[in-house]
Amino acid sequence: MNWYTGNTTYDTVLAIGFAFAAFVLIGGLFGQSPYGRFATAKLGLNLNPRLGWWLMEIPATVVFAVCFLAGPNRFEPTALVLAAIWVLHYGNRGWFFPLSIRQVPGKRGSFNISVLAMGMFVTALHGYLNGTLFSHDYLDRYDTDWLTDPRFLIGLVVYLCGFALLVHSESIVRNLRDKNDPGATEYKIPYGGGFRFVTSPTYLGELIAWTGFAILTWALPGVVILLITVGNLVPRAFATHRWYREKFADYPAERKALIPFVI
Repeated sequence: MNWYTGNTTYDTVLAIGFAFAAFVLIGGLFGQSPYGRFATAKLGLNLNPRLGWWLMEIPATVVFAVCFLAGPNRFEPTALVLAAIWVLHYGNRGWFFPLSIRQVPGKRGSFNISVLAMGMFVTALHGYLNGTLFSHDYLDRYDTDWLTDPRFLIGLVVYLCGFALLVHSESIVRNLRDKNDPGATEYKIPYGGGFRFVTSPTYLGELIAWTGFAILTWALPGVVILLITVGNLVPRAFATHRWYREKFADYPAERKALIPFVI
């Protein structure tokens, strides 16, 4: 795996990505990003929850599309397959997930400015690095043979397993909220699927998916987003596990925080 592409702009942005990943990994040791059950009203924006999540994720779609379509190899088979994987992930994360949030009409929630800004920065960075790489092929790797390369095939299987776990776990959580009372704030214990084994199967699915993505692309941008995901979600998974144990006296004792049967 090359450490640079030779394109000064691209390599500079890649270096910024690694620096930010280090920041997230270190920062995750000292506290959780203030969103979800750990949200705070400090420096908050009063936004519709669907709009807030959409704003954080939309740069991944827009920036990726602009960068991908600007590349000379944008219509090559391998570039299109890699783009399809991207569209699959962010079609869910950036569009379906926000739109499927159950909420009372007119309900608004607080979105911390730092979370909104960093979320948009990460998804824009991610979109640029991958959209540009796929359609420019700076590494001279993504010819049609790559689609039968063991790294691509293994990575794709790992990615799809993680994505399936992520989507199924999100569905379980979403359906905990009564359709007739979508704005209810009462938390419940989720059961079934990955929740039989861990408190945060959505986080586990996300980690598995980005691990697979890093393998199937075999490029450093995949490593950047995996490190950022680890720095954000691993500490959060342990904090969420503690939160559930403290809130619910009947919380299943056999559940681990993140990795089944281990931790």
